[in-house]
Order: sequence, then C-alpha cells, then structure tokens
Amino acid sequence: MSQASQDLRRQIFDELTKVVDPEINVSIMELELVDNIDITGSEVKIDIHLTSPFCPAIFGFKIAQDVHDNLLKIDGINDVKVNVSNHFMAEAINNQVNTSKNPKKP
Repeated sequence: MSQASQDLRRQIFDELTKVVDPEINVSIMELELVDNIDITGSEVKIDIHLTSPFCPAIFGFKIAQDVHDNLLKIDGINDVKVNVSNHFMAEAINNQVNTSKNPKKP
C-alpha cells in the first residue's frame, strides 16, 4: 500500500472516530460499528451497522449523515456512499444520506 493510501486511510479512521452514537455518546469506532471501508480513487463506500436493529431511526440517520459528511471533509475524497445494514429503517436511511447534498469543502 502506498504512503498516500495509508495516509488517506488514517484520515478516514480519524474522522470516523469523531462520529459518536448520540444516544450513548461513544465513538462508532469504539463500538465497532464499521464493517467495511472500500476506497476507489476519490470515492469511499462504507458499510456500517447500528447498535441494535431497532435503535431509534433518528439516531441511525444522524450517525450515517455524520459518517457521510465527515469523510467528505477529507482532501481527495469527492464522493461517499454509506450503507447501513441490519436496521429496520436501513433502506430509508441509505436513500436519505446518499442523496443528500455534499457539504462544501473548506
């Protein structure tokens, strides 16, 4: 793996560490909610699950949106697709987050 790829991966992990479950205020990385990260050029696809299949949908939306928006802050990442699985509202969360406008880069 090239140094640039390693740096990008580190930045992704750093940003994901900042995303917290709003119900319990613990990082999604500490909770081990990230299942897979696929980086292809400037695109990132990330698979996550939530703490429970029936956790409040508002918290699921918040976590997924924070993942999406935080990763787009990183230089070199232009598109993020979040895939929430094993949740009763997974399809709605994925559709909402993945069709939302990308935040402006600083």
